Amino acid sequence: MDPTPTGADDASTRGLAALAAPTAQVRARAERTVLVEAGPFRMGTEDPDRNPGDGESPVRTVEVPAFRIDATCVTTAEFAAFVAETGYVTEAEEFGWSFVFGALLEKELRRASRKPPGTPWWRAVEGARWDHPEGPGSTLAGREDHPVVHVSLRDAEAFARWCGMRLPTEAEWEKAARGGLDQARYAWGEELTPGGEHRCNIWQGAFPVRNTLEDGHLGTAPVRSFPPNGFGLYEVAGNVWEWCSDRWTTGSAASLTGDVRVMRGGSYLCHDSYCNRYRVAARSSTAAEDASGNKGFRLVADA
Repeated sequence: MDPTPTGADDASTRGLAALAAPTAQVRARAERTVLVEAGPFRMGTEDPDRNPGDGESPVRTVEVPAFRIDATCVTTAEFAAFVAETGYVTEAEEFGWSFVFGALLEKELRRASRKPPGTPWWRAVEGARWDHPEGPGSTLAGREDHPVVHVSLRDAEAFARWCGMRLPTEAEWEKAARGGLDQARYAWGEELTPGGEHRCNIWQGAFPVRNTLEDGHLGTAPVRSFPPNGFGLYEVAGNVWEWCSDRWTTGSAASLTGDVRVMRGGSYLCHDSYCNRYRVAARSSTAAEDASGNKGFRLVADA
């Protein structure tokens, strides 16, 4: 769907304009990206902690042309500028609901919202969307510099077209996320918390019942909350899953059906007891129309 006006009412447009970053600045975001030089890198891992069913291995050398990539995920203020100018309606808005992590909800709403089978920490919340991330009554006040969430692949691609950019390929994402380190487990090295310092926003404690908040965050964190990697990219581990343009495959004969796409980086809900996908070679997948409170994106441009 093209990012064209849809007749948003004047009041909501004025509200978005107050939240939004300057439109010209957002549309010129390609000028502020990080250059990743052309050349080969070793993609994938043979880490003992890898997920064999996810196709993380084998390690293979991949040649990637030069490209430019966002230092951070797209923020709520940047997405608000896009919506204020175009009137774009996200897929979560069209569906009328989206998944929200239950611990972020008020008790009554949490109890009233449906739990999906197999993942009881989620709630299907009526009215949850990018500008109401925990459903009706929630706002983006104080979260202008948080990554935008509740965005599907189509939503991310629409924003990208508006900026004259695109989603990264999986190889581009991993090369950039590695920051020049060859086969390191994490984007910053081999230790999860070097010197006791938290380098990403993930779950601490016993998932999903107790988060000790040692990294300071229960839900999303502002972009640039943790030190950048060697290329100057922030939060390539944890915080929010990031869409890639690739269709999902594990290289085996058995493949997922439908429009299933790659996600990278993990989110604030990742914990080594069930989801250690904040490792830089880790990968996951979801349907292209999926939107939830832990999915975001960053963009790339050809160099």
